[in-house]
Amino acid sequence: MRRGPAATALAAARSGVFWAGMAAATVVWSLVSIAARPLPFERRFRTVAQWNRFVLWWLRLTCGLGYRVEGRGHLPRTGAAVVLSKHQSAWETIAYPVLFPPQAIVLKRELLRIPFFGWGLAVLEPIAIDRGSPRQALKQLIDQGVPRLRQGRWMVIFPEGTRVRPGERRPYQPGGAMVAIKAGVPVVPVAHDAGRYWPRRGWIKWPGTIRVVIGPPIATAGRKAQEVTAEAEAWIEATCARLAAEGTEP
Repeated sequence: MRRGPAATALAAARSGVFWAGMAAATVVWSLVSIAARPLPFERRFRTVAQWNRFVLWWLRLTCGLGYRVEGRGHLPRTGAAVVLSKHQSAWETIAYPVLFPPQAIVLKRELLRIPFFGWGLAVLEPIAIDRGSPRQALKQLIDQGVPRLRQGRWMVIFPEGTRVRPGERRPYQPGGAMVAIKAGVPVVPVAHDAGRYWPRRGWIKWPGTIRVVIGPPIATAGRKAQEVTAEAEAWIEATCARLAAEGTEP
């Protein structure tokens, strides 16, 4: 189905309201986040993640864009895990702190320099990597990620390294699996179709329901990172293809 001028104009207006509300909430909640710094990590994380909950609620209210999660029963009940996920838009970076247990967030270090937004992120003790130096970024991921996983904090890794359009793919990097193996935790593959509604570089948000599918955990003990990554990639890409085939144009 093609999006006509009227539908596009309405979606653009609703998206403008969404962005304005999100910006205002970011300013307010950054101050709340800073005030929460003395709290233990888990309570601090859940306090800061209220911003994420608000944004998801606001997105549904203003743009008519919600989400549905399938496969929650696959999440390990004890211990930490490394989530390897498809990366299509900014939506998943907002949603995952709500969908998964308290995490050691991996991000570009430049994000910490953004006023208000970066201040709130800094409270969560993220792993801020230097994407300009892949070797250094991998070292940071392992040196900082393994201790956090052993402390019980989850990690979310986008193995393609950047956002890709629906239907496209990039080589999956083994860094996430490598960290999981060294920490002795499983990998949880995740697929979704967020890019159909929140485009990679698009300002407009389209109404609909994003589907997030959580796959069975992948054991890492005694395995090589490339083998674990290949298994996760096969499941993620097959599931994304299924979601595309089952979906309709929003």
